[in-house]
Amino acid sequence: MAQRPRVVVTGTARRWSPSWWCTWLILHCLGAKPLRASVRHSCEQKNIDAVIIGGGDDISPSQYNQPPERDGEYDPDRDALEVDWIRWALENSKPLLGICRGSQLINVVLGGELDQNIRKLRQLTYNRPGLLPTKQVFLEPKSLLAKVCKKKKLRVNSLHSQIVKQTGVGMVAVGWDLDGFLQASEGQGEQCIIGVQWHPEYLFYVPSQIRIFRWLIKQ
Repeated sequence: MAQRPRVVVTGTARRWSPSWWCTWLILHCLGAKPLRASVRHSCEQKNIDAVIIGGGDDISPSQYNQPPERDGEYDPDRDALEVDWIRWALENSKPLLGICRGSQLINVVLGGELDQNIRKLRQLTYNRPGLLPTKQVFLEPKSLLAKVCKKKKLRVNSLHSQIVKQTGVGMVAVGWDLDGFLQASEGQGEQCIIGVQWHPEYLFYVPSQIRIFRWLIKQ
């Protein structure tokens, strides 16, 4: 019997994490073995086949040389843990998927920059967060992500107030919303990286979103 691919999933250390359990369910159903990593859940960096950097609280602006917001809520310990996992995946050529905060942090580690608050900048989309696929994302037709999802336009959910303003070295923007804010990026060359600003783990009933996880474990 073939061994299940071992996929590390980083995220919040809270005991009850809907994001973790939704991701666990998807990966398990696709034939992978999900492993939880957080400041409370230890996981060794060996015999790992792929890495998912999950969503959650804002990244500490010190990671990309900006001052903190007055009402910002940050978790430096989680930042450090996930930065370590991203660098490990890059150094060991492991497939890497970034979800919301995870997409932002991958780009930051590679030298990118964030816009800390886009609420006042939105004009064509509303700011109210939601788990249902009510917002549109337009993909670069020739991108890896468009090929993976088998679509050029996606309906996605949205829980974020920050976005990638400048992609990191080796990353290229491949998805935008109606306001032109970056919603997806991917690695160039041989490094297998996809970063999405939405939460595909909550869209487990949408085939195009399941294909993102299937891509990860097939690498």
